[in-house]
Amino acid sequence: MPVPLTTHRQDSAYSSPWTFGMKVRMQIWAYAWALLCEWTPKPLNPWRLLVLRWFGAKIDGKPFVHQRTRIHIPWNLVLHDRATVGDRANLYNMAEIEIGARAIVAQETYLCTGTHDFDDPHLPLQSAPIRVGEDAFVSARVFVMPGMSVGARAIVGAASVVTRDVPPDVLAAGNPCRVIKPRSRAVAR
Repeated sequence: MPVPLTTHRQDSAYSSPWTFGMKVRMQIWAYAWALLCEWTPKPLNPWRLLVLRWFGAKIDGKPFVHQRTRIHIPWNLVLHDRATVGDRANLYNMAEIEIGARAIVAQETYLCTGTHDFDDPHLPLQSAPIRVGEDAFVSARVFVMPGMSVGARAIVGAASVVTRDVPPDVLAAGNPCRVIKPRSRAVAR
């Protein structure tokens, strides 16, 4: 079941929901990633994980984060052992994004935890966490909406738009994403 959206307070459509301190932290993070990580080759993944930890990411074990991954707010990121985040994946994590053990978020995938309340003239920011279960595979250029989860061992086909939860152990695809069939083969651990 999708997680309900949290509405952030904004005085107008042109004001930010973030405090000055939060905006400064996000700017420091953006510069730090560009200066310390974006240029690093793949074998320097432990260095990138260290930098993510410095900025508050919760990391369990040894996940892999590609150097060209875009992470909006690292302190809203949870990565489990052997999770993989691919080339140019975009983690727009205004709310928490959790990627389970051995799960793969492929290249150019967009996990978006934020939207707006279009019924309010101030268009306040709304956010909800995204969860990717263990051993799941989120294929290239998939877009995952706020509050959605991809179940353990599920496969989401390329260029799908996830507008509702994907249950465990299925193959799902399309726009909007829907279950195509049960996943039939075992997952190696």
